[in-house]
Amino acid sequence: METQSLLVRLCIEVACESGENVEIWRRQKRSLERLPSPLADALIRRLLSRRLLYPSLLENFKYSAEEIDVKGENSVDAEWMAYLGAFRHLRYLNVADCRRINSSALWAMTGMTTLQELNLSRCVKVNDAGIKHLISIANLEKLHIAETGVTAEGVKLLSSLNNLSVLDLGGLPVNDMALSSLQVLKKLRYLDLWGSKISNRGAAAFNMFPKLSYLNLAWTSVTKLPNLSSLECLNMTNCTIDSVLEDEDNEAPLTKLIFSGATFRNEAETLSSLNAIFLSFLDVSHSSLSRFCFLSNMKVMEHLNLSSCVMGDDSVEMVACIGRNLKSLNFSGTRVSSSGVGILVGHVPNLEILSLSQTLVDDAAIAYISMMPSLRVVDLSNTIIKGFIQQIGTDLESRLSLTALQNLKYLERLNLEHTQIQDEALSPLSTLQELRYLSLRSASLADLSFHYLSSIPNLIDLSVCDAVVTNYGLELFKPPATLKMMDLRGCWLLTKDAILSFCGSHPQIEARHELGTTFPLDQNRPDRGSPSRLTSRTVQVTKKNANTSISPCFLDQRLKYSIDELLALESLSLHLPSNHETWNTMFKKQSG
Repeated sequence: METQSLLVRLCIEVACESGENVEIWRRQKRSLERLPSPLADALIRRLLSRRLLYPSLLENFKYSAEEIDVKGENSVDAEWMAYLGAFRHLRYLNVADCRRINSSALWAMTGMTTLQELNLSRCVKVNDAGIKHLISIANLEKLHIAETGVTAEGVKLLSSLNNLSVLDLGGLPVNDMALSSLQVLKKLRYLDLWGSKISNRGAAAFNMFPKLSYLNLAWTSVTKLPNLSSLECLNMTNCTIDSVLEDEDNEAPLTKLIFSGATFRNEAETLSSLNAIFLSFLDVSHSSLSRFCFLSNMKVMEHLNLSSCVMGDDSVEMVACIGRNLKSLNFSGTRVSSSGVGILVGHVPNLEILSLSQTLVDDAAIAYISMMPSLRVVDLSNTIIKGFIQQIGTDLESRLSLTALQNLKYLERLNLEHTQIQDEALSPLSTLQELRYLSLRSASLADLSFHYLSSIPNLIDLSVCDAVVTNYGLELFKPPATLKMMDLRGCWLLTKDAILSFCGSHPQIEARHELGTTFPLDQNRPDRGSPSRLTSRTVQVTKKNANTSISPCFLDQRLKYSIDELLALESLSLHLPSNHETWNTMFKKQSG
């Protein structure tokens, strides 16, 4: 839709506004048959999103539509497939996760001449009988049948699809014999065999696929691979690895390696012998790695995931030596501290994404992070960051550690969940011009946090979860005009009326809470709601306090109490008058 002109978008909106509109234009069968394919595809997508698409309506598009994506639609069954099978120009069909599709329903696809890509992933009722219908689609190039009911015998039947370049068999019981039968597929470039029964003996057959560039062997018993000269991407997640592509003539143009959760029997030799000339992506998270000398050979590395490895500050130097091209770096769950982060300074000029979640970093790390000029995403969740640094003889502003982030001109996303950040520590964030996404989750945050968050100029997505915020604080919040989503889950003091009142005043914001999710008002939806559905009293209360502000010196008295005591106060508040002055008077008596 983004690529269509404004006029086309408006036409599609009007056409899909209601079921009555659809009934009017669906009679224009001749016009629909002549509709250009891109417009037909866009119209179908819009009808599906509005829940206005049904099987008989599909007949109107059988001469125009080329792409159909109904992934996860529970209503899609044999009747839908019967209509889709009559499409004359259909090239792409995605019915993944459509649990009502069975093998019999695939009979309608028999002999289709234009279909090039078919996705049946997780259609659990599709078995070997369904494959017998599919092998008649001679021009099929991409087939996804992961996690279906197909057996090794059914996989053997696929050998007749000579044009296959992409084959996803993930989660199927493919054995060595079944893999051997697929050797005739000389055009195969992408092969997914995660969770299969392939052994080292069967792995030798991979040499028979001369164009193979992507191979997924995650959760298999394969421990070593021969030299595959065209391989670019290899996934051996949760495998035990003896050797990988270690032949003397190893020329595989590897660009991406995923060894997450892998166990290396000889880690130094296995990784050091890899052809790393083109290697730009490496994921060894949760693996058994404890030595990282092999990194020194990976000079073009751009994306490095070392999360939950046995890495400490003493190994960060290995990362720094290849840091010039790094764009994303994940240290989450490691023993890296603020000192280790300091080692990276000056070595990662192009780093855009840095994750330090669940590490030992404290507020000192923020000063080092501020000297990484290209950062766009920073994850500091689950750390001991407090938001300020104790310094003798300085005022409060100079001690706020987040002030250093003002040096990051491109910072778009910041995660501070499960830290020890308090309200006043958030004040430096108000000057971050590019900050779009902010995640906070802490019982140390209260109403005053909204005072500082309202000043972040371009915020789109805000999470203030598990905070001790009240209805009164939410009513006073003046969100940035750009805010589209606000997550308030875990803020147990808020009531449904207060959330509805807030959304009534700010209809562009989607609010999430355990009491329910309130979506923004869509002016184009036929079932759109109206602010008038809110009680006039709640809207008036919001307007009455619209010009009120929270003093920066405000001290939230609730922080004196335990959760049990606060619950008791919440129960008591149900019987209190709604007038704010009466509430404040009685609250002072409770906290006095």
